[in-house]
Amino acid sequence: MSKKKPLIKNVILFSVYLLIVWGVYRSNFNLPEPIDELLVKPILWLAPIIYLLKREHASVSSLGVTFKNLFPSLYFALALGAGFGIAGLIVSFIKYRGFDFTANIGNYPFFYGLAISCITATVEETTFRGYIFNRLLTILKKEWAANCVTSLIWAAMHVPVAVFLWKLALPSAAIYLGLIFLFGVGSAFVFARTKNIASSILLHVLWEWPVILFR
Repeated sequence: MSKKKPLIKNVILFSVYLLIVWGVYRSNFNLPEPIDELLVKPILWLAPIIYLLKREHASVSSLGVTFKNLFPSLYFALALGAGFGIAGLIVSFIKYRGFDFTANIGNYPFFYGLAISCITATVEETTFRGYIFNRLLTILKKEWAANCVTSLIWAAMHVPVAVFLWKLALPSAAIYLGLIFLFGVGSAFVFARTKNIASSILLHVLWEWPVILFR
């Protein structure tokens, strides 16, 4: 138990930090997406993790940054990601009365938008599945308990985006946050079996584009 206490403290403090700092930032600032995703988020999210790793005397492999199980991880993510892609097509057809693929891209070229998505996925999955979920799994020793707690924090992180940035109506916000939670569960499920963050990152990229349709 004595070894778990520092981890418990780190996870709680880091989660509270993210909820407060990122919530305040999202509620008060609306910078261009490239600045948000390529500069602000990596600094605010990853810098504390680097500090915590040093305190824990842990390496990046404890975040799932490894070449082990790389190809099985990618296959697993592609299989599950196909389901998210099909769901996205159905939503697109219902919302736009057809397949409007430009809704996902916005004003950015396809590959530019894809690059931003990959970087965003890397930062967010390293933070939530690599650090928070992995530590909670060590602490709780129960995968689904760690998964649900992580996914609830993950969903809570997106409330400021849904409410203040996108200004979604209550039904749309509820659907969006529900999808966020379900994705968190799926991503942690994949990570728990592969122990490789690449699986969660790829799944995140495949999932992110259909979810944008709810904006």
